[in-house]
Amino acid sequence: APIVISRDHHDVSGTDSPFRETSNIADGSAFTADMAVQNFVGDAFRGATWISLHNGGGVGWGDVINGGFGMVLDGSEDAARRAESMLNWDVANGVTRRCWAGNSLANEAIRRTMQRVPGLQVTLPHQVEDDALLDAF
Repeated sequence: APIVISRDHHDVSGTDSPFRETSNIADGSAFTADMAVQNFVGDAFRGATWISLHNGGGVGWGDVINGGFGMVLDGSEDAARRAESMLNWDVANGVTRRCWAGNSLANEAIRRTMQRVPGLQVTLPHQVEDDALLDAF
């Protein structure tokens, strides 16, 4: 019998909330809805059965954007292909965001993931090494 997996929010890539999931993003993007929207659209293109983009999530209306998905898994080869594609994207998107924000462990993880996942190509950040440049801003 088919099963369904789903995710609403509370995850590495599906939520933009400066008070919860993205509270550790120190590059200024914790206050934008970019990644939740990218994740929502990316899940759709990679085979989610349904997707959702919604607000709220326990921290207050207007303080969070969540991108969710549902996926029916029926045992078919197509379902396996869609699950692998979408779930790899769903997680890698959030790890990439943390890489861009300067998290060294996320940088290491996404580099390993790009070696393992065919077709995944992430634009890696260039770290500023001159403290004078950092102090100027």
